[in-house]
Amino acid sequence: MAEGFFRKYLKEAGKGGIEVRSAGIMALDGFPPTDETVKVMGDEGIDVAGYKSRRITLDLIDKSDLILAMEDIHKDFILKMNPKAGSKLHLLKKYEASGGRKYPEGDGVPDPIGRPLDFYKLSLQIIKGEAKRIAALL
Repeated sequence: MAEGFFRKYLKEAGKGGIEVRSAGIMALDGFPPTDETVKVMGDEGIDVAGYKSRRITLDLIDKSDLILAMEDIHKDFILKMNPKAGSKLHLLKKYEASGGRKYPEGDGVPDPIGRPLDFYKLSLQIIKGEAKRIAALL
């Protein structure tokens, strides 16, 4: 979802020189998004049906200028892979956030995998808002 929204908002802002790639710490390479992801993103006018999962790699970490993690567990995993990544690694909700914002669901983005469609919609709303906010900053 994050990759889809970042691509959309960066394109709308005319920021075409920014490459966006999504990767997971537990992902297996080459799998399509869940039906629920395709549905909720389709409702937003974003087609992610052709997206494929990829696992985070050292090469991807090294080549990235900015890494936005959904939860602390993701940050910890990435830092174990490459302790030097800390300066470019941030939680999505905390990247350049001001005003000490507090979220009822915490600082992480809840993972909807295996949850009902309404849970996907909750995650989508969080990711959508943060992607729009951050795309304007980049």
